[in-house]
Amino acid sequence: MHTFARVILPPPVPCHNRVAHHCGDGSRVTGPVGVRLRSPLQWVFAAAFVVLMGGMPASAQQTLQIEETAATPLDQPDPSQVIATGAALERDRQWSDAIRHYEKAWRAYPNHREIYQRLIISRLHYDVNRRYNDKSFVASAHRLSASQALDLYTEILANLETHYVEPITWSRVLLHGTASLEVALTEDSFLRDALSGVDADRVRQFRETIHRRIADRPSNNRFDLRATVAFVANTASTELGLNSTAVVLEYVGGAVSTLDTYTRLLSGDQLDEMFSNIEGNFVGLGVELKTEEDALRILSVIPGGPAEEAGMLPGERIIRVEHSQTQQSDPNVAADLLRGPEQSYVSLTVENLQGQRRDLNVQRRRVDVPCVENVHLVDSVSRIGYLRLTNFQKTTTRDVERALWDLHRQGMRGLILDLRGNPGGLLSAAVEVADRFMGQGRIVTTRGRNSRENFDYVAHRANTWDVPLAVLIDGDSASASEIFAGAIADSGRGVLVGERSYGKGSVQGIFRMQSAKFGLCLTTAKFYSPSGKAISQNGVDPDLFVQSEYIAARPNDQGRLTLDTEDSVLQKAADTLAARNQMISQRD
Repeated sequence: MHTFARVILPPPVPCHNRVAHHCGDGSRVTGPVGVRLRSPLQWVFAAAFVVLMGGMPASAQQTLQIEETAATPLDQPDPSQVIATGAALERDRQWSDAIRHYEKAWRAYPNHREIYQRLIISRLHYDVNRRYNDKSFVASAHRLSASQALDLYTEILANLETHYVEPITWSRVLLHGTASLEVALTEDSFLRDALSGVDADRVRQFRETIHRRIADRPSNNRFDLRATVAFVANTASTELGLNSTAVVLEYVGGAVSTLDTYTRLLSGDQLDEMFSNIEGNFVGLGVELKTEEDALRILSVIPGGPAEEAGMLPGERIIRVEHSQTQQSDPNVAADLLRGPEQSYVSLTVENLQGQRRDLNVQRRRVDVPCVENVHLVDSVSRIGYLRLTNFQKTTTRDVERALWDLHRQGMRGLILDLRGNPGGLLSAAVEVADRFMGQGRIVTTRGRNSRENFDYVAHRANTWDVPLAVLIDGDSASASEIFAGAIADSGRGVLVGERSYGKGSVQGIFRMQSAKFGLCLTTAKFYSPSGKAISQNGVDPDLFVQSEYIAARPNDQGRLTLDTEDSVLQKAADTLAARNQMISQRD
């Protein structure tokens, strides 16, 4: 039976195997391991939701047709220099660094063909290694027959045809799938699992002739693609003894991961992870991490979680997880190894700020991850309240409302809502939180190729919170955070303080496949602020620009390390609200 999630307001349109829609994040993923991971790779995500019908005034339609472009930074290197630097990273097989490098360049030069091509190739290399480090994916690759894998491929293509935000070019989908197989045949992780003990020259010859062998085959629709992939799988099995299912799954991965930054194939475990994101509870350690070049930096530790009980502290670095040393391999691979069943243990090495190392064996347990933190009055004289919103999940609206009443009882006369570092989440949660502060007006507009993705969300809630409002944003505030910030800015409801937001303006749908335990995270729409401004690549600009400062680890009163600094962004917001309150008091 097909299943789909239900949105709170208003009701969604049921659509076959769709289980959710979301706005992906631009910088951080919250995983089922109880780890919030800030990552340089932009296909990581949180969860959001929209599958609704809606109209749009003609004036807004005209505004939405404006091409989305990004200004080129003055300090951006010449494209030839960008490509040369990227080529060195590729030679060293530093795929995550290459992706980070090319993505930054592509944002500056969005029409540069070679930069885009190198980005695609780097993603394909990274993806195949990530897939074959995912136990759930590998188990599926071993369990599925070639026929079942082809059914999965056909189902994936049907979803692309029906729901993807842009029209599908089938020849391009086939080309990228073939490129994915070609790349996989150069990666040890794939060869060890699917093709061990075969002469390297035979593999090379097959790899170099794939495109030529299928050049004359038709690619007019998804049925043509299925037939061609079946042909390649059979040929690879006959000539190399290559597992046919592994061949088809590379075509699946290549078809999906190269469409855009946020569309991706979800293994069974990753699909479960998505719904853990939505619910806000996870099995894992209870830490927030940031990937660095050679380690995983601990940004925060959830109180009462396994990590805190093991003595892990903010500011420390994880340099080993199980057999993976972060200095010798991609730290994201080590982060993946943090995943595991509830009650199981993970072995890791932690390094403190003094360079001292200790080995730990930490149990994975269910952890409730709070989305609202640090609720208090930052200015007891002017009664300025503060809360940090870390992400938008199912519990966010309830938790924000609870925090607001807590601050109200303390006499709150102004509110600072901190969205810095918030990667996004449920679109419905962002709309509902905005509705708590806006009595009327548009909140966000979504536009997709499928008319069912078009909706105009408007504020309609009575008895909104009318206290003066400041919203803090930075370059890591993304997706659902930008929906909220854009609504507040365009409506004039509050003042934005900080730096320009990330610029992640697309909506992803989560589809549960019926042919196998896989999911599809697929870009189905783009969203726009109330004024019709495209968020994608542009972001949301603050009213008051204040550059964020480096946050260092310092000991608190109990001798524990916490991340702290003089917060000039927060101070500017507090001063602004205090001044406005004083003006209001003088008028009264």
